[in-house]
Amino acid sequence: MIDAYSAETRRYIDNIRQDFPALQQQVHGKPLVYLDNGATTHKPNVVIEAEATFYRTVNSNVHRGAHYLSDVATEQFEGARKVVQEFIGALKPEEIVWTRGTTEGINLVASTWGRKHIGKGDRILVSEMEHHSNIVPWQMLCAQVGAELIPIPVKDNGELDLNALAELMEPRVKLISVAHVSNALGSVNPIPDIVRMARINESVVMVDGAQGVSHFDVDVLQLDVDFYAFSSHKLFGPTGMGVLYGKEELLNDMPPYQGGGEMIEHCSFAGTTYNQLPYKFEAGTPNIAGAIGLAAAINYLNGLDRKVLAAQEEALIQKAHAMALELGGIRIIGEAAKKASVFSFLLDGAHPADVGTLLDQQGIAVRTGHHCAMPLMERLGVPGTVRASMAFYNTLDEVDALFKGLEKAKMFLL
Repeated sequence: MIDAYSAETRRYIDNIRQDFPALQQQVHGKPLVYLDNGATTHKPNVVIEAEATFYRTVNSNVHRGAHYLSDVATEQFEGARKVVQEFIGALKPEEIVWTRGTTEGINLVASTWGRKHIGKGDRILVSEMEHHSNIVPWQMLCAQVGAELIPIPVKDNGELDLNALAELMEPRVKLISVAHVSNALGSVNPIPDIVRMARINESVVMVDGAQGVSHFDVDVLQLDVDFYAFSSHKLFGPTGMGVLYGKEELLNDMPPYQGGGEMIEHCSFAGTTYNQLPYKFEAGTPNIAGAIGLAAAINYLNGLDRKVLAAQEEALIQKAHAMALELGGIRIIGEAAKKASVFSFLLDGAHPADVGTLLDQQGIAVRTGHHCAMPLMERLGVPGTVRASMAFYNTLDEVDALFKGLEKAKMFLL
């Protein structure tokens, strides 16, 4: 893949980079090399402008308004829901629930579907590689209802152990909740295989898609998942905005998550009836500009050649792995056969935080620590890692810069 990297592809990526103003700056007097996309991605101009235009020209609340600006805001807001529906292949826009992010989406399911369907003695399965936001809400639910949270083992190379999952499947397992892509390792989990096991066992499947939608196409109908949550800010959109997809029959069966405006059909002191989908889960004034910005990000992506983008990310991770072997003294953490462009590693004899600090001084942005995946770090026997998470707008030259920075780090730290 690296050898086949063409001048045409380089020009294509260079042109894309011009759409992202944050990539054009310098840090500590050095050109920014931004390799922290797993934490948040940068935003193209069209996203920034979409939000700014909303506030400059519309800035009105949605639904129920009796004036022009409210009608425009509502049309754009609900149009954004339709964009998301088509982007992930959901059957209806009513299956798209706005949230603040992946974390809230998981908490919503745990607090509504979970409290209704999980009881004493039941089991919930999550993998050992999960982000804390796909562990703690289930722990809280289990403590409240007397259920058990059981980890699905992860192999030494960072792959989910499907044989171990098969052994865990039994009637008490009511829910399986796993990441599509590990934020700490980049491992891509085999969602179709997990769903097939779940269907035989009549278990519900939730997927944390925070790290998935930015790397490859997601079709929730093809995957046949019951719930899929993701965050706008990891998809080149605004922060504070997210999506929960749920199958219509499941969402209809779930009680509301929060009470307040919008989520009611009729309210009186004698009692309240709840609104239809998806509004019964969207209490209060929503993040209107965030939804519009997310739609702009998706439309931007849809205008690019995602096959080229996927090939770019594959070339980046392959080069990182190859250069790590060439440099030596680097332990790669996570070598699953199928992984996204996440390069997680340790520099022999150096603390990850020290490596991150020295790279930052050279204008190279990475993340260090446990990456909100402490159980995974414990499983792998490491205190944390240095994580370089790459997006399609990163370049092979930036991978070179990372390893030049690591060479300097070795000189100072070892």
